[in-house]
Amino acid sequence: MNLQFHAEAFLAGRSPSKILKLYFLFFILSYAHESRAQEEPRAASHFFNGTITTTNNGISIIPSFSLGRPAAFFDLSIGGDRFSFDPMLRFGMDGKPWTFVLWGRYKVIKDSRFTLTIGGHPAFLFQEVDMTVQGKPDQMLVSNRYLAGEVNSSYKLTDRVSVGLYYLRGTALKSLGAQNSNFLAWNTSFSDLKIVKDLSMKINPQVFFLKVDENSGFYANTGVTFIKGDFPFQFQGFVNQKIKSTIAGDDLVWNVSLLYNFSNTYSKK
Repeated sequence: MNLQFHAEAFLAGRSPSKILKLYFLFFILSYAHESRAQEEPRAASHFFNGTITTTNNGISIIPSFSLGRPAAFFDLSIGGDRFSFDPMLRFGMDGKPWTFVLWGRYKVIKDSRFTLTIGGHPAFLFQEVDMTVQGKPDQMLVSNRYLAGEVNSSYKLTDRVSVGLYYLRGTALKSLGAQNSNFLAWNTSFSDLKIVKDLSMKINPQVFFLKVDENSGFYANTGVTFIKGDFPFQFQGFVNQKIKSTIAGDDLVWNVSLLYNFSNTYSKK
C-alpha cells in the first residue's frame, strides 16, 4: 500500500504551529514537575525500559496500516513517576529508517486501579522518492513531518483483566496526501493466563474507529503474546481485520514477532 498514506493516517489535527508550541510547553511543565518531585526528601523512582522487536511485517500505531515487509522496532521509555520520554524508532530489515516517533507522556491520574495518561509527539516518516539526476533515474530518502496528541485511560477490573479507551488525533505538517485523522479504540487486556508451569500468555483484543479526512471505518484486532517466566524473549502474533471502511488499505493485516524486553529501575534521594 501507499506508505505516504499510511503515515498520514495516524497523524492529524489543526493549527500545527499551535500544536507544536503546546507540545514543547507540555514537555517543559512536565519536566519541571518531575524536578520538583525529585527535590522532596523521599526517594524518587526512575526507569529506563525498552522492547526490541523483529517482525515479518512492520505494523503502525494504527494497526490497519503496515510497512508491508520485515522490520525492526526499538521502543524505549525513560522517565520517573509521572513524566516519560518514549521514542519509537522503526526500521526496515534492510537498515533503512521507516518512522521515528518521539513521544512525551504525562500520567495525570496514577491509581492502583485507574490510570489516565496524556501525550504528544512529533514524528518523522522516511520515504524513498523516485527522481532523475543528470538524466538518470535515482531514488532519494526524504522525511515527512507530523504531529499528534493522545489520551489513554485504563481501568483494572481484576489483577488479570483491564479495559481502556484510547484516542489519537494528529496532523501532517507537510504531506501530499491525507492531512487529518482521528483514531478511537476500546481495548481489553487478559494477562497472566497460565498454560503450563511458568509459561503464560496475554491476549489483547481491540475494536477501533478510524477517520482519515472524509473517509472512515471500523476495525477489530487481537494480539496474543506468549511469556515464559522472567525470560526476556517473548513471541507474539497479531491480526487486524477491517469490518466496514471506505479507507484504502488491506482488509487483513497480520504479523508474527519476536520481542526482547529489558527493564532498569533506580532511585535517587
